[in-house]
Amino acid sequence: MTSLFGTDGVRGEANRLLTPELAVSLARAAAARLVPNGGRVIIGRDSRTSGPMLEAALAAGFASAGVDVGLAGIIPTPAISFLIKDERADLGAVISASHNPPEDNGIKFFDRSGRKLAADQEVEIEAALPGPFVPAPRAATIRRLEAAATRYAAFLTGAIESEDVDLSGLSIVMDCAFGATGPIAPHVLRHLGARVVELNTATDGDRINVGCGSTHLETVRAAVAEHHADLGLAFDGDGDRVLLVSAGGQTIDGDQVIGIVAQHWLERGLLTPRVVVTTVLSNFGLEKALTQQGVEVVRTQVGDRNVAQAMIARGAKIGGEPSGHVIFADHAPTGDGILTAVKLLEIAHEAKTDLETLAHRIPLYPQASQNVPCRCPEELAGRKAVAGLVAKAEKGLGGRGRVIVRASGTQPLLRILVEADSQSLCDRTCAELATGLEREIGRASPAA
Repeated sequence: MTSLFGTDGVRGEANRLLTPELAVSLARAAAARLVPNGGRVIIGRDSRTSGPMLEAALAAGFASAGVDVGLAGIIPTPAISFLIKDERADLGAVISASHNPPEDNGIKFFDRSGRKLAADQEVEIEAALPGPFVPAPRAATIRRLEAAATRYAAFLTGAIESEDVDLSGLSIVMDCAFGATGPIAPHVLRHLGARVVELNTATDGDRINVGCGSTHLETVRAAVAEHHADLGLAFDGDGDRVLLVSAGGQTIDGDQVIGIVAQHWLERGLLTPRVVVTTVLSNFGLEKALTQQGVEVVRTQVGDRNVAQAMIARGAKIGGEPSGHVIFADHAPTGDGILTAVKLLEIAHEAKTDLETLAHRIPLYPQASQNVPCRCPEELAGRKAVAGLVAKAEKGLGGRGRVIVRASGTQPLLRILVEADSQSLCDRTCAELATGLEREIGRASPAA
């Protein structure tokens, strides 16, 4: 990890850390390292208020470096991955802070295959930032893309492979978190026949992710109960993840999504090879359920980029994270919330049952998690004292679970995850560990 790029691009408070000047510099550095002889970049953004400002700066940076710019406007992050290939562009850029609060924003880049840049490419871009800029012989063009959202929606509906899928009679609550999926996701599911109850589908940059979306499932859960709906879908602000709520109020997270897909394909002889990719945060219940059926579960470090790279290396068709980032390798090289919802509804149709029933086949172990704010999470996570606290917590579990403490790659936080066979044991261990970390932060120097 570099000092500027985190696990999902450059992210921070807009107009303070992430300024127009930095956006211009990032665009020029990316152009110099990735398309030094010119080319074409597709830029998309979510609904944040700072989005147009950063879009203008990023576009100006690329154009001044001789790279033609296609502006997709407000559109889900995975749509840029699709549009890069559809437009035969050389590069993609997304202005979004995903599930972060409205005051934050971010910039992440995609290569010509539609995949997020590798870490060494981000290092090269950051290394080029201080260097002198030599303007291109001519300023390149900046144009709006035609029908970008319509083409992406057509791709999503085309991902249905069963000829007779019809969602007529299904009532689905959809929470778009005031983000980028609002103009697209409801139309896609209505095209497939579903009755859609819309929540927070306006593109409102001041309210994106606030008390709604995939980080606040209580909103969609209440609406599912109120409308007696069959399913609830909750996207994050940029639409690369989705979590589900069943008619009975059960949360269906990314681990269970992966399990549902893997088991369905396994039963039909479609899981080739018999490998799924998850992260160190994925629930042991998923691993246990799949390994008992002869499926190898490969774990990576946190981040859908790491998952994607491992999927390529192992030839895996399905992988993802508990947060709802799920990659269907036969359809897209990156996580896509709407695509995930579409494919799950297709599977439920083929299985002739509901997703809650399918999710029950992936029993998850109890977990507890907590975030501990700190100024320098990476430095703190590497301290011997923190390792000692983790070892003490693991000893307290008596071999009945595991503990993970890691630095957030997107926010100034230490993230705690405790997994065990008892919810009360998880909760107690997590709370004690958080208290210990807070004391260690208090003893640390002001820089930490």
